[in-house]
Amino acid sequence: MEYGKKMFSRGRTIYFCFLALLVFVLSFTDTAGRTWAQKEGPGNEQPIVIKAKSLEMDDARRTITFRGKVHATEKDFVITCEEMVVYYLSSNNQAQEKGVGAKIQKIVAKGGVKIQRAQGGVATADQAVYFWDEEKLVLTGSPEVTQGNDFVKGDKITLYLRENRSVVEGSDGEMVRAVIYPKGSEKTR
Repeated sequence: MEYGKKMFSRGRTIYFCFLALLVFVLSFTDTAGRTWAQKEGPGNEQPIVIKAKSLEMDDARRTITFRGKVHATEKDFVITCEEMVVYYLSSNNQAQEKGVGAKIQKIVAKGGVKIQRAQGGVATADQAVYFWDEEKLVLTGSPEVTQGNDFVKGDKITLYLRENRSVVEGSDGEMVRAVIYPKGSEKTR
């Protein structure tokens, strides 16, 4: 009888830890999807403010490259890295006359990438690629997503922001690692 209670309690703990991990990862993606998503309609646009030591625009390649201590902010996020390349689709003259700029295709951040949410939570990686239309963020190079003491690590972390879904992949030599503390736990990693 005592053994059955322990097994039930252990299974319940594992179940709740799994639910906590799911809520943790989805809480990061839910806010990201709403703020990074390109909003349509007048007055709904949220500016992205980017500061860096240098900026290079290459219209032939449709890129804008920011280098050196890049610091980008967008309503609920702060992104820091060493280099950020914004890929855009060319805009036609008619769109420019109406005051509509080029449409962002993707953003690639490299070198000590750190993405911080205003509500808490941090994602770090060597590289982050955000695919604008798909609302997909791919973190590679020692990626880690943390919220308080909870964290998840892998070889590649993909956040499907529109779907509120995340995929964490390991590599041949390394497994995915997640550490989730039950609510009320005062543990530290």
